[in-house]
Amino acid sequence: MKPSGKTKVYGVIGDPVAHSLSPTLHNAAFAALKMDCIYLAFQVKSDELENALRGMRSLGIAGLNVTMPHKSAVIPFLDEVEPTAGFLESVNTISNNGGKLLGFSTDGIGALNALKGNGVKLSDKKILLLGGGGTAKAIAYALAAEVTKLVILNRSPQKIPYLTESLNRQFSGRVTGGLLEPSALLKNLKDADVLINATSVGMHPDDAHSLVEPNLLKSSLTVMDVVYNPLETRLVKDAKKAGAQVISGVEMLIHQGAASFEIWTGKPAPIEVMRKAALNKLVGAQT
Repeated sequence: MKPSGKTKVYGVIGDPVAHSLSPTLHNAAFAALKMDCIYLAFQVKSDELENALRGMRSLGIAGLNVTMPHKSAVIPFLDEVEPTAGFLESVNTISNNGGKLLGFSTDGIGALNALKGNGVKLSDKKILLLGGGGTAKAIAYALAAEVTKLVILNRSPQKIPYLTESLNRQFSGRVTGGLLEPSALLKNLKDADVLINATSVGMHPDDAHSLVEPNLLKSSLTVMDVVYNPLETRLVKDAKKAGAQVISGVEMLIHQGAASFEIWTGKPAPIEVMRKAALNKLVGAQT
C-alpha cells in the first residue's frame, strides 16, 4: 500500500538505530493486514530527545519504539507511564493518544510470550536468569509472577540486592540472586528448568563466547538467549548439542514487537508474518 495523506506513521528512535529490525517486522505486519501505515527508523541524539517527543506530538506520529540509549531518558517527556514501565524505569513503546504520550515496556512480556509460545510451562519451575541490566530486569519482573523460583546471577554484584529486594516486595520471596561465577552456575543448573541469557555475551562480533560451559547443559533444560545476532549463539549451539530445547533471541524480538503492535493498533499481531520477515532479514545479513 502506497503512503498517502492518511497514512499513519510509526517508528523507532535510538542512537544508533540503522541496524534495527523493527521496520522489517512492523512493515511486514502492516502489509499483511493491509493497513495504511508505515514504520520508519529515526536516529535521535540524546540532546535532541525532548525535541523528538515534541515532534511526535506535533506531527501526529502514532507510535514509537524506543531503543538504547533513550529507554529511561524518555520518561520525563511522557504524560503517563504504565506500572510495569514505571517499576522498570524503562520505556520501549510510546503510544500517541490524541497528543497524550503513554509509555509502556514490552521487553518482559516479549520474553514471557516467547517462552509460552514455544510450549514452555512456567508454573512450579525454577528459572536461572543471567544478567542484571535493563533487559534482565524486565524479564525478571515478567517471570517473577509466573514461576516458583527465580535466580538472578550477574557479573557485577552491585545491582543484584536492589533488584531482588524490589521484586520480592511484590512477589513474596520467590527471587534470589548472586554473583555470576562457575560455582553458582554449577549449583543452580543442577535443578534449573529454564536458563535465560539476558546479557550481551555471544553477540556479534563476540560470538565465540558463552557464559555457560557445555558440560553444565542437559537435555531436560530449556535455554533461551536474548541475543539474535548471530541467529545461533555459542550458547544456543551448545544447548542443541546437549539435547536441550532452544529458544532463540529472535523469538523475544518478535513477541515484544507484537506487543507494541497490539498496543498501537488494537489488532492481534500476525506473529508468523513477523517471524518470517525477521528470519529472512537476518539470514540475508549473515550470508
